[in-house]
Amino acid sequence: QPDYPAASVRDYCSGAYIQPLPKIGPWRDRLDEMLTANDGKSARERLTLIRLFETLRGLGYDGSYDAVRRYAKAWYKERGGATAAAYVPLSFAPGEAYQFDWSHEIVLINGTTVTVKAAHVRLCHSRMLFVRVYPRETQEMVFDAHDRAFAFFKGTCSRGIYDNMKTAVETVFLGKDRKFNRRFALMCGHYLVEPTACTQASGWEKGQVENQVGLVRERFFTPRLRVKSLEELNAWLLDQCIAYAKAHKHPERPEQTIWQAFEAERGALVACRGSFDGFHAVPASVSKTCLVRFDNNRYSVSSRAVGRPVEVHAYADRDPAGGGCGWRASPQLWSRRDRLRPLALCPGAGTQARRAAERRPLQGLVAAFRPGARPAQAEGRR
Repeated sequence: QPDYPAASVRDYCSGAYIQPLPKIGPWRDRLDEMLTANDGKSARERLTLIRLFETLRGLGYDGSYDAVRRYAKAWYKERGGATAAAYVPLSFAPGEAYQFDWSHEIVLINGTTVTVKAAHVRLCHSRMLFVRVYPRETQEMVFDAHDRAFAFFKGTCSRGIYDNMKTAVETVFLGKDRKFNRRFALMCGHYLVEPTACTQASGWEKGQVENQVGLVRERFFTPRLRVKSLEELNAWLLDQCIAYAKAHKHPERPEQTIWQAFEAERGALVACRGSFDGFHAVPASVSKTCLVRFDNNRYSVSSRAVGRPVEVHAYADRDPAGGGCGWRASPQLWSRRDRLRPLALCPGAGTQARRAAERRPLQGLVAAFRPGARPAQAEGRR
């Protein structure tokens, strides 16, 4: 019979036998400190278990290396299980967060079968939903969906939860660290929203909007809808969102409907600071004849722009007839060296400038001028 300590014999008789540590036991606290300090170092600076064993032996440890190795293996396993424990919050404070996602649906527009992209926004606290369809999932449509959703909610939340869509996330780093697209980050800064990206292939981290996709597909897009235009479809979807919210109970507070919870949450939403006018910057060059090419057209600009690198800023089309689905034919020309100093004539510059612009309408170019400078005489050409 091995000579086990009395505590180990009692544990064995009670059915909860624990392996004794006759050599490591007195050095357990010291070894835990060494393993914790070593684990906190970078990969290049970490010591191997042999080095830890030699250090421990220099302090007076007379046990074997295998005992240290087995203890370290169990220590890493226990620590890994503890640090991997995480949870996804199932309840949110009023105005805390919203979730955003895309889905594709099939509808009939003027008798033609069309696959449209549906933008889904859901307030996490009140469960209020917003749906709007677009032809594609481009970034200007992401901006337009946020603008219309926040206008409908009459405010926004302090945090937005997204997946790793290319229009928002440029680079995925380890864990939750992300590099967001510059224009997307500008939009979030405009609305005072902190963007949060889910873990890759972890749709349950934004489960509310994922469930909304299935609900909207079943209730709104089945059977297949027949409409005349996207605007008609979007108006009908907005009415359906309101009707659904008023007719269904809140899942956590059954004494309230979703609409009542939404009305109560509105006071906690962050007030919007107007629409975000996100632009698409296109690098361009000005020829010696004061012409710049944009969208297969040539336009005449100020002679001050000759020989300087410039950018054409195209703004998203917000015309209801276009459904907010394209670029407005009024980009601006800016200096790449000084983004705050326009180069040609802008309609808001003054009475003389506006009259000059009206006499010579520019097709696709809104000129601007440097404050205090003489307005340029620009002429649009196709």
